[in-house]
Amino acid sequence: MATTTPTLRPLSCWKTLLRQSSMQKVATRSLTTYFKPKPIDPPKRPHHKLKVYPPPPSAKAAFKEPIKEVTASQLAILDPTGGRTTLFSKANTEAAKVGDILLVRLKNGDPFAGVCINIRRRGVDSGILLRNELTRVGVEMWFKIYSPNVEGIEVVQRKEKRARRARLTYMRKPKHDVGSVQNIVLAYQRTRGALRGNVEGGPVGHENKGGKRKIRAKGKGKK
Repeated sequence: MATTTPTLRPLSCWKTLLRQSSMQKVATRSLTTYFKPKPIDPPKRPHHKLKVYPPPPSAKAAFKEPIKEVTASQLAILDPTGGRTTLFSKANTEAAKVGDILLVRLKNGDPFAGVCINIRRRGVDSGILLRNELTRVGVEMWFKIYSPNVEGIEVVQRKEKRARRARLTYMRKPKHDVGSVQNIVLAYQRTRGALRGNVEGGPVGHENKGGKRKIRAKGKGKK
């Protein structure tokens, strides 16, 4: 049986083999260190316009207070012009305040004037308390501002110095009682009537004393 004898290679062959292996290692290192893969583009999605809906309304915006709604509807019926609301509004600088002399005209009954000693602001139930003296007796009356029986409210005289109190109940005492305001109301009505007469009837002075005009009789004065 023949024996296999190992083949002997020269030294130069071993050098070439080692050189090839080293070159392969360098090539693999360069590929691993300097190779940068290209980024993968994300898949293209079709351009669809999505509908954007507004957020639902909040609970506060949707909820309405029933008492305020009813009050506003009643005020629109009882005071369509808003004059009485403005007359007693706190935001109005020319509003009526406690201490002023007010005149209330009624549809069924005589007008009543007095010093306003209290103003109660409660929406439709708002009212004023007037105090006057009739036959040397102090009389106080409550009037509803938005009552259908109240035809109008006028400010006869304003107090020079504003009161620091919201209620002038101390005027019930004899020391601070103003008394009757009838003379002040009559003077106010006279000045108002004179102004109205000047506007409607022209200049004053076309009447004689006693309020009678001169009328010439026909046929007199001729010979």
